[in-house]
Formats: sequence, C-alpha cells, structure tokens
Amino acid sequence: MTGTPRENRVREFRKKSRITQAELGAQVGVSRQSIVSTEKGDYAPSVYLALRLARSLGTTVEELFPLTEEGP
Repeated sequence: MTGTPRENRVREFRKKSRITQAELGAQVGVSRQSIVSTEKGDYAPSVYLALRLARSLGTTVEELFPLTEEGP
C-alpha cells in the first residue's frame, strides 16, 4: 500500500444524513478530528470503527470504503 490518501465516501454519506463531523464522531465514539482525518483519507479506521460508521450512516462498509485497483 502506498502513502497516498485512501478514497472513501464517508463525507458524502455524512452530508446526505445532514449531520456534522462532531455529531458523527459522537455517534461512533471518536473525536471530530478522527472523522476529519477519515474523510480526508489520512486515517484508515479499524474494522470496528468502519462498521460503526456504516451503521450510523445507514450503509455498508463496502459502500463507504470501496476497493480500488492499484496500478503496477
């Protein structure tokens, strides 16, 4: 895995849910800054946090964190 940011759809689903980063963080038990870092792709959440995020946002982990093909 490279040092490039990871693509995810957390921000998109959070905005659809009309909640703030702080509200989402409180729902899943992390800080607002953890949500900011996750949305930017600077932080890869644990499996447990990914599951809590998906549940809070009414979607699946696969929808929030789609796998992308890495080039050679």
